[in-house]
Amino acid sequence: MNTVKQKSSIRELAYVGLSAALISVCAWIAVPLPSGISFTMQTFAVCAVSGLLGWKRGLTAVTVYLLIGFVGLPVFSGFRSGAGVLMGATGGYLIGFLFMAPCIGFLTERFRSRFSVLIFSMILGEVLLYLFGTVWFVTVYAAKTGPIGYQAAFAMCVAPYLIPDAVKIALSAILVRRLSPYLKVNTEQ
Repeated sequence: MNTVKQKSSIRELAYVGLSAALISVCAWIAVPLPSGISFTMQTFAVCAVSGLLGWKRGLTAVTVYLLIGFVGLPVFSGFRSGAGVLMGATGGYLIGFLFMAPCIGFLTERFRSRFSVLIFSMILGEVLLYLFGTVWFVTVYAAKTGPIGYQAAFAMCVAPYLIPDAVKIALSAILVRRLSPYLKVNTEQ
């Protein structure tokens, strides 16, 4: 392996590792709202990482994050970890990051210079996350507690987070736009 490729591989490995760490730290940041609920900054981190690294490396960073949480490191919100969190009623929102990251990364790789596409990709990624997470929630919740409708699940799991997630999308899009020129990420592999 030549020196240039080796440096590039090490840099990309570092980007993925740091991105998984960023998602972990952002999962621990809980912002309380006056309504009594709180939200974390996980989706902000997944949007930013995927927008900066592209679909392959963004997906890899999310996968690393989920795997280290699965094996027991407390990287999920509330310093939780383990298979129980991933297989629980809200675990679908974590697993949904596996759909969100490549969606955002793919579109931003193709249309990096267009801010509107960056915003659109993050909104689309968020919609995929909501869809997967809500279907998962309804399925797991029904198996454990009893039937729940999609409307009730939407009201519990999605509606309170729409405005915070819109703000996180805007912030992560601005961050991606500002940092992209400084990152040396090869997206043509």
